[in-house]
Amino acid sequence: MTTNTNGKLYVRSLKDEVSPQEWEARVNLAACYRLVAHYGMSDMMANHITLRVPGEEDAFLTNAYGLMYEEMTASSLYKIDHEGKILTKPDFGDLQYGINIPGYILHSAIHKARPEVNCVIHTHSWPGMAISSLEMGLLPLNQTSMRFLKISYHDYMGVVLNLDEQESLVKDLGDSEALILRNHGLLTCGATVGEAFNWMHRLELSCKAQLAAMACNSPLQKVSQKVLDETYMNYQPKTRRPYGVMEWPGMLRFLDRMDSSFRE
Repeated sequence: MTTNTNGKLYVRSLKDEVSPQEWEARVNLAACYRLVAHYGMSDMMANHITLRVPGEEDAFLTNAYGLMYEEMTASSLYKIDHEGKILTKPDFGDLQYGINIPGYILHSAIHKARPEVNCVIHTHSWPGMAISSLEMGLLPLNQTSMRFLKISYHDYMGVVLNLDEQESLVKDLGDSEALILRNHGLLTCGATVGEAFNWMHRLELSCKAQLAAMACNSPLQKVSQKVLDETYMNYQPKTRRPYGVMEWPGMLRFLDRMDSSFRE
């Protein structure tokens, strides 16, 4: 039963009802929600971050539609399969929170098509929405944005309510880790929560930097294609360790110092 005390929701713990591997995944995903909120990339209760359940290829964790990102906990996450069937439902008492259909459609498409992808993050941040609304898209104006030199794009087709969009979404994403949903927002994915968060954090910074540069109403400094290509290759998996490996433990410590309730 959910209780509400001092503005905080307390959901009955699921720790003893799931495997140790699933519980660790739940803690990591709840942490990611908190971090997205902390860095100003949340849209209150909208959007989704999903994580495949270890050892269960057809199941992933997602947020309850109604909870704010900053109050997400390990026990408040739903477990659903690729067809949208609810496998584990938190006890929200009278609140009766469910799952959001557009989020299920978008995220399940990627989880099904990309078995190497375990985490998918989608945001509606103002810098992401702004860049997604520009015909030019994201420009390689600085070292960070050069990582996204070959970023994917998906044209807007309305609110994602139709399963028919899954095919075009997956096709447009391809084997990329980052996608700009035109006139909509941003999406990143990765083999781990830390990797997907790293991609999104850097993509968000790239969008902010471009908007700031364009606001100066001054010619933009261009970089040669040769240097762009070389820099892009330096960011590819075969030339460096996976993203998120080093900083994720530190991010968890950062959250613990602020509020460790995401672990509940």
